[in-house]
Amino acid sequence: MKNFVLLPNRQALNAIEMLEKAYPNQGYYLNFSNPLELMVAAMLSAQTRDTVVNSVTPALFKRYRTAKDYGSAKEAELLSYIEKVTFASNKVNNIIKTANLLSDRYRGKVPDRMEELLSLPGVGRKTANTILINAYEKVEGIPVDTWVIKLAGRIGLSKSQKPDDIEKDLMSLLDKRHWKKIAYIFKEHGHEICHSTSPLCSKCILKDVCPKNGVTDSK
Repeated sequence: MKNFVLLPNRQALNAIEMLEKAYPNQGYYLNFSNPLELMVAAMLSAQTRDTVVNSVTPALFKRYRTAKDYGSAKEAELLSYIEKVTFASNKVNNIIKTANLLSDRYRGKVPDRMEELLSLPGVGRKTANTILINAYEKVEGIPVDTWVIKLAGRIGLSKSQKPDDIEKDLMSLLDKRHWKKIAYIFKEHGHEICHSTSPLCSKCILKDVCPKNGVTDSK
């Protein structure tokens, strides 16, 4: 990014603390009641609005309750439950394959180790971190979604556009106590103020410190 400004560590930490104070109660935004439901919802959420995912999962979770249920599902029927989500066909394939692996390797349970989660089809680091944090209270990293990518660059916390590099930059910058909720705080700030286009910079609590990297039109 041309003329990119990277915030000094102290200013970057102050910015994060200001956001945490502004959004003290933010948490994970997809509905689930157990690790399997969380894994499926997180897999469905890739490039799909959380409101869309939350609209399809009640019926889905009522129909399919175990890894065996998903693994033995007929593709056409499973697709009928999630056809509103983006790349639904690919996600159906990954869910069925992953469910069968859960049955074969983990007695139908979602594993609680990063390397095991990453071995499952359709589960990348973002989804693995999401599962570990929200299902098992294990914080090993930061889920990097589109809002984290956008705001980490805009605020000047990372020069990279690659999720893995952004995660490393944020983990290096922030104490571990910040890792659990920072993605959800960024998401809320993006929805409220730091919009993808025409962010409300004049109303932003970070207006005096944010370098506004990449912003060409703001209010």
